[in-house]
Amino acid sequence: MTDVTLAVVAGTTRTAAIDGISAAGADPDLRTHTPSADLEIVADGRPAPDSAVPVSPSGCPTPAVVTRAVRELVGFGFVGVDAGLAVPTATGAPVLDAGAAPGGDVRDSDPVPDAATIFESARALAPRAARGGEATASGDDGDSELLVAETIPGGTTTALGVLTALGERPAVSSSLPANPLATKRAVVEEGLDASGLAAGDAAGDPLAALRLMGDPVLAAAAGLVVGAVERGVPVTLAGGTQLAAVAALARHAGVERRLPLATTSFVADDPSADVGALADDLELTLAATDPAFGESDHPAMAAYARGEAKEGVGMGGALALSERAGVPAGDVRDRVADLT
Repeated sequence: MTDVTLAVVAGTTRTAAIDGISAAGADPDLRTHTPSADLEIVADGRPAPDSAVPVSPSGCPTPAVVTRAVRELVGFGFVGVDAGLAVPTATGAPVLDAGAAPGGDVRDSDPVPDAATIFESARALAPRAARGGEATASGDDGDSELLVAETIPGGTTTALGVLTALGERPAVSSSLPANPLATKRAVVEEGLDASGLAAGDAAGDPLAALRLMGDPVLAAAAGLVVGAVERGVPVTLAGGTQLAAVAALARHAGVERRLPLATTSFVADDPSADVGALADDLELTLAATDPAFGESDHPAMAAYARGEAKEGVGMGGALALSERAGVPAGDVRDRVADLT
């Protein structure tokens, strides 16, 4: 699938340090390394020599491992997009720069002050991203297909902030088995108060929603989607409720095309996430792939099957590509076991 590229937008925020928000890393300090390590794993099959594979507090490995496993079996292209990395990648992972600093705490009044700049930078990068980072002549995007994904600890909380600010359904998933929705809602309420917003006040103004209640990864991912649509590049939202929030931002920016959302069965089967209703609201074509990890007794796949790390780093999009290519789910499970 050399004409298909997965673009993983990666960044960090201070929101991720809030206790109980994220399982994307064993502790808050290690979470700052998770997005860079995720890009390295998808690019090279392993993080930098001095880094460990990111795991949750209970030991569940990052979904980047699943995305890498599928990439080895299917052969799609890959590019990272730096949208506020706190730690640069240390390997040869191809990375485009969206010109973003790490995001602030969503409870502050202006957590992403450069949201508009990030959005426009990523919008301009869309043709290169669709070509795996390669520059192309103006108007020459060929038959490339772009999948847009994310890696950002605490990202479902900022996605909830953006959805609320836009007046959309406030439905998000979690990297934790039990979705800490009460904590996320309390955090978002603090952010709304600090920014002087009520739910729906940023409807029709996605840049305001991003600046006041979002994160730099959402800004860059939305810019990529808008830029791809403008260039006629087929684009798929490769993820769960965070990518649905990206779709909401694109809708409020004027995108009318019906977009596909490719996620995992773990997100689709999570009643607390309500991703099906959110996709319906936003007129997204939802596809959820079940890798049947519950059929394996491997510790990593058992952790995914019980609801940890349900999505992220393009896992749902990668699994959809494996299904499209006719790769048996058992082959995916075997390769995940080899990588973990």
